[in-house]
Parts: sequence; C-alpha cells; structure tokens
Amino acid sequence: MVLIVDSGATKSDWIALDDNGKQLFVTQTLGLSPEVLTKEVIEDRLANNFELSKNKEKVRQLYFYGAGCGTDRMKIFLKSIFKDFFPNAKAEVREDTYAAIYSTTKIGKQGIVCILGTGSNCSYYDGHQLIQKVTSLGYILMDDGSGNFFGRKLIRDYYFHKMPQDLGIKFAKEFDLDADVIKDHLYKQPNPNTYLATFARFIIENKEHPYCKGVIEKGLQQFVNNYIMQYELATKVPVSFVGSIAHFLRDELKACMERNDLILGVIRRRPIEGLVEFHQDTI
Repeated sequence: MVLIVDSGATKSDWIALDDNGKQLFVTQTLGLSPEVLTKEVIEDRLANNFELSKNKEKVRQLYFYGAGCGTDRMKIFLKSIFKDFFPNAKAEVREDTYAAIYSTTKIGKQGIVCILGTGSNCSYYDGHQLIQKVTSLGYILMDDGSGNFFGRKLIRDYYFHKMPQDLGIKFAKEFDLDADVIKDHLYKQPNPNTYLATFARFIIENKEHPYCKGVIEKGLQQFVNNYIMQYELATKVPVSFVGSIAHFLRDELKACMERNDLILGVIRRRPIEGLVEFHQDTI
C-alpha cells in the first residue's frame, strides 16, 4: 500500500493506493505541521484516524508533503514518528511546495508555484528542481496574502478602529472578539496560525465591501511584490496557485496577475488530486 499525504496547517488529506495505482481509501486528519505541534499531538492525530490505524502495518511507502517541512530537522522529526506508527513503511517527507508543484506543473516544464492557504509560499520550478528565493520565517513574520495574514489584518483593524462601523458590527456578531479569548488562542492554544486563518472567511464573504476589496487587493499585491517578483523570469513563465485563499479569491487573484503582467497558470484548492495523478504515473 502506498499513502500519499498533503498536509497543511489546518488539515491533512490522505489517499491510499494499491501497487497498481488503484485508489483504496481517502481520509483526513487535522494538520500535522511539525513546526507548531509536539510529537504527542501528531501521534494522537494519527492514532485517532480509523483508516490509518487499521491499515498502518500494510503501508509500504509513504509520501508526505507538509507545511513546516522545509528543514532537515523537521523532516527527521516527522520520519521518526512515521517509522513508529507505520512500522513497515519507507517514508519520504517533503515540504508542501513540492505537492503544489507536482499537482500544477508538468515535469520538464518551467513555472512559479505559489501556496495561498492558511499560510503562503512561493517557489520557482525549472522543470526538474525547486528553487526558493525566500526562506519562510513562519506566520508571525511571513505568510503575506494568506488566511492568517488576512485574519490578523481584520483583528488589528477592528481593535484599532480602522474597520468601517457597519462592517465592524457584523464582524463582532460573527466572532468572539473578546480580548482574553483572542489572546488565549494566540498565546496559549496550539495552532495560532490556523486560528487566525478562520477569520479570513469573513473577508471572502464580504469581498464586495469597499474595505474588504481594498484589504484583499493590497494583501495580494504584497504577496506578488515580496514573493513572485523575486524571480527574474516572473513575467515569462506561468504562475500557478494552490490553497483555499487562491481558490475563493480567484477573480481578485486573476485581476492582480493582470495588473502585474503575470501569466496565470493553474489554480487548485487542494493539490491532492494532482499528487495522486503524479504518483500513479510513477508507480
């Protein structure tokens, strides 16, 4: 059995294939980001999934693409957990950027591939290998244009009284904006980046409001300036996207690309389908 995993900060999509590439089952766990979760939490999330627990000894190969897996230390950390849980499996751990590349760009073709979901990232693919100009420093300092970026912006503007009154009233009705609640989630609870990203739903649902339009436009432009434009070939090759923010703001993203003379490639909400196709071709 082969397991293919696309793990974001919020959730992880798992698909099992047999030795001929036929799909056996699809399941989901919460996100397994090694940067923000302890060994015990990750082990619990694996053990609490019925399909994974039932089939763990049948797995011979595990391809794991995950947020927060860009360093050797994080890869080794996850591999040790997988070795214990899937005792007969050989595990390969790569950062989620590779999942984005394999699901949007054909081998041998050049392109820039971006992640716009709970977090954000951007890489250049020369047809064979991935090249990154920006090293991520996590959601506090990076993640322009992402779900947690927009969530942080909304909360700040609400508390600094920069959000229009009509929108502020609506915002306060939909979310618990008590300061103690927010600080507890940000500084005491796990996955503060995921918590911030939950607020991005509001900006998507109200994207026609002038305030939201402005925030979205500036946030996407900031992503283009700080990430995509790092590459000399930015205006010469297709720029593809994966992630929920890219999916739900595809019209705004398309307009932003046009303003910057960029070539829009593929937009996928989840890269797992493209990943399966990629690995089926290599089995």
